[in-house]
Amino acid sequence: MDLVLISDTHNSHAGLQVPPCDFLVHAGDFTRHGTLTEAEAFFAWFAQQPAKCKVLTAGNHDFIAERDRWTVRALARQSGVTYLVDEGCELLGLRLWASPYTPRHGEWAFQDDRGASLAARWAAIPEGLDVLVTHGPPHGVLDRTRLGLDVGCEALLDVVRARPPRVHVFGHVHEAHGEASLEGLRTVFVNASSFVSTSVRNPTTEAVRAHRLVRLG
Repeated sequence: MDLVLISDTHNSHAGLQVPPCDFLVHAGDFTRHGTLTEAEAFFAWFAQQPAKCKVLTAGNHDFIAERDRWTVRALARQSGVTYLVDEGCELLGLRLWASPYTPRHGEWAFQDDRGASLAARWAAIPEGLDVLVTHGPPHGVLDRTRLGLDVGCEALLDVVRARPPRVHVFGHVHEAHGEASLEGLRTVFVNASSFVSTSVRNPTTEAVRAHRLVRLG
């Protein structure tokens, strides 16, 4: 089973070359300013990609998905996309669960407070997942910013340790793009951030990184 993983495309999705695959998973921030026009352009592109299943959650830039959730769900349905917000599904025999939430920092979409509030949200993550999709990373795993800060969610790390999925894909911290593992866990962690620039509103480059590919037997 081939999984192509992307995240944080921020309107630069056309720069990606997606190969034929079983799953195309996007971990959020498909827009830059969170407008309906941006969302419509993204879904038109996403619908054309050569994947049997397309799975998407939102991110902190995707204000339209928080403000007008039913319109975004309708766009997803029309585009043949499985759009998940704190919910799961089973596709082609794989169990997936996804959430757009990240720890609160500034005034962005889909944010919640560290500690008990996010822990309560993550409590819904089930055991036995094949793929966990969150917009933000768990604490200490591919979450280090250019300032040297580990900004991932501590409560999310606790749940992943307790109920490890086979793959955990996320983005949010562009500069921490890559793959990692933790001792004692079966989980493959993937920060699939596509956008190279750490600034989104005033990017230093429009370049995007290639997708990450994970194969599940």
